[in-house]
Amino acid sequence: MSMFRYGYVAGPLLGLLWALVIATTTAVVFSFATGGAYRPGGIGAGLLGAGLGTLAVAMPRLAGPVGLALGAILAVTPVAAVVTGPDVALWTALLAGGVAGAAIGWPIAAMMQGCRPGALTRHEFEASVIRFLTGFGYIFFTAIVAIPFYVMVMTSLKNQSELIQNPLDFSIDLSKGWELFRSYSELFGQFNFGSYLWTSFLVSVLTVIITLIFAIPGAYAVARLRFAGRAMISRSILLIYMVPMIVLALPIYIAFSMLGLRNSIFGIVLIYPVTTIPVALYMLQGYFRGLPAEIEEAGLMDGLSRLKVIWQITLPLSMPALASVSLYVFMIAWNEFLLAFMLLDDPSKFTLTRGIAALNSSEIPRQHLMAGSVIATVPIMALFLGLERFMTKGLTAGSVKG
Repeated sequence: MSMFRYGYVAGPLLGLLWALVIATTTAVVFSFATGGAYRPGGIGAGLLGAGLGTLAVAMPRLAGPVGLALGAILAVTPVAAVVTGPDVALWTALLAGGVAGAAIGWPIAAMMQGCRPGALTRHEFEASVIRFLTGFGYIFFTAIVAIPFYVMVMTSLKNQSELIQNPLDFSIDLSKGWELFRSYSELFGQFNFGSYLWTSFLVSVLTVIITLIFAIPGAYAVARLRFAGRAMISRSILLIYMVPMIVLALPIYIAFSMLGLRNSIFGIVLIYPVTTIPVALYMLQGYFRGLPAEIEEAGLMDGLSRLKVIWQITLPLSMPALASVSLYVFMIAWNEFLLAFMLLDDPSKFTLTRGIAALNSSEIPRQHLMAGSVIATVPIMALFLGLERFMTKGLTAGSVKG
């Protein structure tokens, strides 16, 4: 490892690796955005990255501008960082090369900040490597999340003829206006998606309410009260949650069919809390343990009953935890598919996930399936982003006593 701890070795090496990452990312982005043929040029990207890595060690301020210029110039040569197909316009190829060069030069200069051409200290070398891994991690995990969502959204905005003509073209024609959203209007007009949304919302809200009704007293009892078997119950709460639902699928199907609960919203509302109560118990008991017991004891000394202590003292102090548990349970119920697929056959009673599964047919255009997936994803994503601070606060609260 010591052989790499030199500025003129670490710089070109990290620059080469970073250039390959950026060239691949740029090729994917431009392919999706324009529908043209782009691919990373391994040799060109490696040479450009190694050169900019060396420049970032010697003259870091020049790495960005030089990268921008060189990327655009090399775009029309055989050693381009991003190789384009014959159908790609010249200005688009220059733009892709310039973007790739700039995205290599400025970041690699930041990664090699504080590094000199000669021997590096262990701290300087490790800091540059950590910066590289951090940047790679951001790009990698963003791509994992963003690319499928982008493909899903763009596909939902196309018509059948466009998909048949070029299934890999994920660009859209904005001149169509509201016609782009034709798949969404057809989903609500022809496939009863409004009913699916309402059913999923109703089932999810009822699941949250039922879960909290059972989880709050259960978690409080495990956290505060003393009784035989308390420790065993506390340790075994998550064991129920760890049992794969697919193992219980057949017994649940048989039992619900015999009881007449299959193909009913009541049956779904009855079974969903079984999957959410254990995790809610686990989350809430940790928070209740973190609350100062002296506050509750003071309430008992003032003449409050145990139930009033829970209602007037414990629950108001536990609002962050309750908010996070409610959000988590709502997400589980909203996204649940196996039980809904197994128990619901009547389209008028489908939840959203069950309704989307019904669109997965050769008789239904693919853009409708993608539009349904967007409809299922966006509301829960907006809810999570809007309430994320409450979820984070609730998950971390109670982790440290005092």
